[in-house]
Parts: sequence; C-alpha cells; structure tokens
Amino acid sequence: MKISISEEAAQQIKRKMDGKKLILKLKYETDGCGCAVSGVPTLQLIREQDLHKEDMLIGTGKMNVYIEKSKAIFFDEELKIDYSQETQSFRLSSPGQILNGRMNCNVVSD
Repeated sequence: MKISISEEAAQQIKRKMDGKKLILKLKYETDGCGCAVSGVPTLQLIREQDLHKEDMLIGTGKMNVYIEKSKAIFFDEELKIDYSQETQSFRLSSPGQILNGRMNCNVVSD
C-alpha cells in the first residue's frame, strides 16, 4: 500500500498535533455503520502507546501513517490524503475514486 500526503494536509495535521508526540492513524471506522463492510475512513491522532500490534506502518515521505492490518482490504492500493481550505476538511482519494471527501482528523489521545 502506498499513501501520499499533500503539503497542505501535512501542515494541517502537524498543527493539530500542537507540538505533542502523536501518531497519525488512518482508520476504517465501522461503529454505528450497521455492518463491518460499511465503514467510513477517518484520521486520528493517537499516542504511540495506543497503537495495537495489528497496526502496520506506512511511510509517506512526509510523516508516518499507521493503518489496521485487518482493515487494509477496505482501502485502495494507492491513496492520497489532501486538505481543502474551502471545506476545512481532509480528503482521502485514490486514482479511481474519492473514499471520503470531508474527512476529519481527530485527536483521540492527549
């Protein structure tokens, strides 16, 4: 799997980190979706100690991204994380589709 992060998205993620040692995780959120295959991609900033043994590291050149190995099947092989100033949100896309056009990046651990 290959993930790229635009310069604008990287700046916005670092701003949200607010100088804290947090890790970026691309999560396939299924809570409240009714079915395990009906999920929504989200970005989370977590502490290193909150990583799970099933989380796998994807290097992007700008920052590391972790993803749950068991949920990788729900993502395309090539992904891009971008940021839109217009909507003030992140966007996850692949060469063939937009997986989430208005994605948040939430700090889940302080």
